[in-house]
Amino acid sequence: MSARPRILCISFSEFVADARVLRQLDVLAQYGDVVTVGYGPSPERASAHLEIPVEQASLPQTPAGVMRLILRRFRAVELTAPAVRTARELIGNRDFDLVVANEARALPLAFAVANGAPVWGDMHEWAPGERTHVLSWRLLVAPFMRNVCRVYLRKCGAVSTVNRSIADLYEREFGVTTAVVRNALALQDLVPCGVKEDRIRLVHSGAAVPGRNIETLIDAALLAGERFTLDLYLVPARDGGRYLRELRARSRGSERITFHAAVDPSALPATLNAYDVGVFSLPPRTINHRYMLPNKFFDFVQARVAIVFGTSFETDRLITDHSLGLIARDFHAETLAEVLRGLNAESVRRFKASVHAAAQLLSSEQDEAAQRSIIEGLLSSTGEAR
Repeated sequence: MSARPRILCISFSEFVADARVLRQLDVLAQYGDVVTVGYGPSPERASAHLEIPVEQASLPQTPAGVMRLILRRFRAVELTAPAVRTARELIGNRDFDLVVANEARALPLAFAVANGAPVWGDMHEWAPGERTHVLSWRLLVAPFMRNVCRVYLRKCGAVSTVNRSIADLYEREFGVTTAVVRNALALQDLVPCGVKEDRIRLVHSGAAVPGRNIETLIDAALLAGERFTLDLYLVPARDGGRYLRELRARSRGSERITFHAAVDPSALPATLNAYDVGVFSLPPRTINHRYMLPNKFFDFVQARVAIVFGTSFETDRLITDHSLGLIARDFHAETLAEVLRGLNAESVRRFKASVHAAAQLLSSEQDEAAQRSIIEGLLSSTGEAR
């Protein structure tokens, strides 16, 4: 019997905390032995893991690297970031039948080590707009990302992203057919929990990172009135917990605001299932914010809770089409509080029932099918499909 295909999966993230990449690994491991390269410990599905030291940056930050970005010498800087150099050394002379690059910053490395193997570029979101609300990123890194996309995307055997709006951007800007692989979870065997007549339990999960607008959720819950509680399951940022401390102070010691440690992604739906309404509000500071379809949307769906989000094109469409909840017209705490006050036990039960009805359609089934189609097509091109 011939050996299983050899697959390299590159992600400049901490694999065990990156839900999208973990779901990707689940599918990749069905087709071959997967070597992962990235930060943090080995993910469960990897046959081998090449760990990059967490302190090594994946983008050029040395004076020489920054000067090359300023001078638009992009090809000279593609493989010089510390994490990229370490990853290339760790990969060495290994041969692969398929290379998966997660996000644009991994594309130059993917092609440097592919040795003719097909490359799947999973862009996640819109690479040139990742952090354009930060001036230095907008002036230096965004042009680099755009150049990486222009040079490498047409060389990829397959390209994917999180939703159709962003797929259309890649197709218009770079002329590449782009598949949609959402951040949806597998269908969970859950049902909506009961709703109390005099209490609506709000919940939010995610990273406690400045710019995520979590302070607005706290303010809105306090403004909405005594009927509302807010539970927060937050991953601390790499700032020593400073932003998390600011959020705790903002809650003013209210017994209606509760902070919890983050839970494992696999346990999140069952944890959130005890609540009534998942809340999120993120101002559109970037294109990715404007067209967001975040993990937490699908977390809330599989948890069978109603959804209240600030307005965003992709989530607005799904919330409206499936009657999943309510949409705040802007991103102010007062507006969100007004929307929340419009909820009652009956409407929450109705929205939860709609979420439950849509849970299978909004699960990962179609995304896994899209991934399998990509993988089988690329492996068959190397004669390795099983």
